[in-house]
Amino acid sequence: METTIIWDEFSESLKRFILSRVNNHDVANDLLQDVFIKIHLNVHKIKKQESIKSWIYTITVNVINDYFKKQSKQQNLLNNTIVFEKETPKEHTAKDCIIPLINHLPPTYKEAMLLSEVNGLKQVEVAKILNISLSGAKSRIQRGRNLLKEGFIACCDYKLNESGYLVGEHKDKKDCKVCSTNT
Repeated sequence: METTIIWDEFSESLKRFILSRVNNHDVANDLLQDVFIKIHLNVHKIKKQESIKSWIYTITVNVINDYFKKQSKQQNLLNNTIVFEKETPKEHTAKDCIIPLINHLPPTYKEAMLLSEVNGLKQVEVAKILNISLSGAKSRIQRGRNLLKEGFIACCDYKLNESGYLVGEHKDKKDCKVCSTNT
């Protein structure tokens, strides 16, 4: 099948599909072009005409996931830059420790925690961006939260109460074991 025939048949529906995911016409147009470049370069690999629609949508989903991964990495860099560009607050709070503690997590958990806890994405969105199952995303976020809790205990001498919540008095920045090393 020729790329022009595929374009005529699928371009409008693919654009709507992409637009429903990214909510930006310019980005949707760019991603649509990326999809058709991949289609054009690989159309000779398709063996069954009946499976072309699912093949095209698989390419489209992969292009969208790649876009969100790239955006996530750029956002993580931006978040870290913003943290260091801010004026040092007069009072050091527990919120000031979150980014440094997350940055000390293993990469698997760090990525999931930045997306969910810092960027506020839902677990389903985290799973799509990281290209993992929903249960995998939930597991990484839960383990990341437990590691973050351990980080607060180690860095800031917090304790767990009977209900399992962190309690304690927050230290000055100079006394934090993690935050003081990230100035």
